[in-house]
Amino acid sequence: MSTLHTWAGLLLGWVLYAMFLTGTVSYFKDELSQWMRPELPRLSQIPDQAVVAQRLADELGNIAPGTSQWSIRLPDERNNSVYAFWRTTPRNPGQRGFGEGNFDPATGQRVASRDTLGGEFFYRFHFQFHYMPVVWGRWLAGAAAMFMLVAIVSGVITHKKIFVDFFTFRWGKRQRSWLDAHNSLSVFGLPFHFMITYTGLVTLMALYMPWGEQVAFKTPAERQQLSAELSAFIQPGKPSGQKTALASVADMVRQAQERWGRDSIGRVTAVHPGDAAARVSVARGEAGRVSMSPQYMEFEGATGKLLTVRESVGAAAETRGVLYALHLGRFSDTEMRWLYFLVSFMGTAMVGTGLVMWTVKRRQKLPDPGCPYFGFRLVERLNIASIAGLSIAMTAFLWANRLLPHPLESRADWEVHAFFIVWGLTLLHAVVRPARSAWVEQLWAASALLFLLPLLNAFTTQRPLWHSLVEGDRVFAGIDMMCWALALLHAVLAIRTARQGAISQSGLKPKRQAPVVTSREAAE
Repeated sequence: MSTLHTWAGLLLGWVLYAMFLTGTVSYFKDELSQWMRPELPRLSQIPDQAVVAQRLADELGNIAPGTSQWSIRLPDERNNSVYAFWRTTPRNPGQRGFGEGNFDPATGQRVASRDTLGGEFFYRFHFQFHYMPVVWGRWLAGAAAMFMLVAIVSGVITHKKIFVDFFTFRWGKRQRSWLDAHNSLSVFGLPFHFMITYTGLVTLMALYMPWGEQVAFKTPAERQQLSAELSAFIQPGKPSGQKTALASVADMVRQAQERWGRDSIGRVTAVHPGDAAARVSVARGEAGRVSMSPQYMEFEGATGKLLTVRESVGAAAETRGVLYALHLGRFSDTEMRWLYFLVSFMGTAMVGTGLVMWTVKRRQKLPDPGCPYFGFRLVERLNIASIAGLSIAMTAFLWANRLLPHPLESRADWEVHAFFIVWGLTLLHAVVRPARSAWVEQLWAASALLFLLPLLNAFTTQRPLWHSLVEGDRVFAGIDMMCWALALLHAVLAIRTARQGAISQSGLKPKRQAPVVTSREAAE
């Protein structure tokens, strides 16, 4: 079990660390997206969602006539803009078959904000990575999650005194200190770590284990029923060819508001708008719900007649919906999201300390720590770039958001390119520099970039920290102060690494070999 725990944690440990850290940040992805679009005004209160839905329906009718489907996410307490997407007919093979944009809820017009993926990039990277087909990325994430489950179970079996060790932490004891930190972080959030890993697999269960679904649901009607159990998106069907304007979308949303509450509408979707066969679904939002199972009302688009109300699903689908909601944490209020964030951050540290402990434990057994074998050097360098380097790369992504010019073509893509370019440079730095120096330098670099980010925001936007505090803008003020808190954390790690050298071989001397004593020397 000890061997299984070690290798299950190591082989995909760097992937797991990246998944954990980006997933941790994703609990505040909506707030991060607001920070990365400083041109959008702060909403002091949530506008009438029915009025906003009608404005966007009219605007989409102008900018996307003839679309087969559009969908809008209405503003709420965490989103100050309306996100919309609509299907298009690709002109060339390989082109995207949809358009998207953010819109001002007060006017219905597309906002002139900088092009960015915002916090959505970290969320997507967390489970499907980048620069690879989406399916491949999700398969890799699933394999890493399975390795994580194996590491959790085998770790509990291996550490017999894991709960006793939780209350014992020994500073400055090299390997013992790393093991104590790893045990403490593991035990404190053990139920959460197990839950978040298992439910992550459940969210993509149809991809990982599709065979039962393929056997059970064969006819189009059965597949349509399955889709209705899992999603509020209406199946397009066939248009009639008879042009008919959409009925009042605002009236449809108001019927849903009477049922679920004024600010409880999440999304409005229309298929074949402008056709007699149009359908409109108004979906309930996720706030205050402990299940991701769809709840929606479906209307006849041409007349506004209510066709069906779906507020419950089967037991299997509801189980999946609850597990899905547990993983995403979107049902929670601010306090619960912070708890998710903190325990998930501990999970990130758990993976990181496990990776570092692998090198600390084996360095003491090296015949010559100054010249370790290739596998040891590989793990050591990957640790530096994956842990300290990822902090630098994620902060560089935020710097790119403030520094890249607004009219730049494919600006959002260049923010992502900056993330990976900087991350690659940290790996190069880790390879060419001594391990201890690389750790210290990269930790200090991450600390400096995080500390200076609020100052960069003050010079490049109209929303500096002092302005945000006066205006009561918790999003901008909170992110600026969180950057300083994380800068302090990285500075503390850099100082301790420089003092103790517990991470690199610099603090250790080669094992002393027993001197060869001749018989004459012994006699003397």
